[in-house]
Amino acid sequence: MKSRQRFSAGMRGRKRFNRDRMKKGIYVLPNLFTTASLLAGFYSIVMAMYGKFTSASAAILIAWVLDGLDGRMARLTNTTSKFGAEYDSLADLVAFGVAPAILVYVWSLSPYGKWGWMAAFLFVVCGALRLARFNVQVNIIDKKLFNGLPIPAAAVVVASTVILFHHLGVEGRFNHIGILFAVAAVSLLMVSSVKYYSFKDLNYFTRKPFISFVLIVLIMMIVIAEPQITIFTFSLGYSLSGPAWLVLRLVRRKGGSIVKEEVKDIEAGAKS
Repeated sequence: MKSRQRFSAGMRGRKRFNRDRMKKGIYVLPNLFTTASLLAGFYSIVMAMYGKFTSASAAILIAWVLDGLDGRMARLTNTTSKFGAEYDSLADLVAFGVAPAILVYVWSLSPYGKWGWMAAFLFVVCGALRLARFNVQVNIIDKKLFNGLPIPAAAVVVASTVILFHHLGVEGRFNHIGILFAVAAVSLLMVSSVKYYSFKDLNYFTRKPFISFVLIVLIMMIVIAEPQITIFTFSLGYSLSGPAWLVLRLVRRKGGSIVKEEVKDIEAGAKS
């Protein structure tokens, strides 16, 4: 009798263990988008090694689109998970950290020796630090803002720059010292405390004014007509929006303090 009870208890424990293992599985659909983004990043590295810089840049842009889709897909289907978040960070480091660093090094920085590969490595390490800080602050900082330039946006700046120069007639490599300083500046923006708008509070499924739909259509037409110029303009404008917003807030704060001091002086003069 006791052996039967032990056997039945063991069977129940085994079934419970199997159910727990099933619960600890992974969601396939959002992780497929993440894997596709990782594949695009790896393809970009291979193309950069072969000197096909426009193909490498286009692969980074495709990875950027896929990276945006995997998170939205997970939220829409309610399939978010800790595994998916960690996997997404690792894929982002390859697609938006290593891939653009190798691309810009082979395309422009290799003639500068150690300074060239150090600038490329700075991009990678700042991207890794940016991802680590984002994972730690995910439930702390306001969701409407990013603390520092997001690593996908930094990668798009690099990729769109290469595409723009090719569009302007630059064939092959482009060796200019300005690219080295630009890469360093974008890298430091990623680990800075400059705030960037995240666009996460935008709801595309609610009613919007008619003029907003017209503006979206116009922007789409411009992008389709001149994709090389518009993508670079948007990415560069977004990367500069954080510092510009910071300067604007400082000017407003300083202006407010000056007005308060003038009011105090006026009140003091009136009392005297």
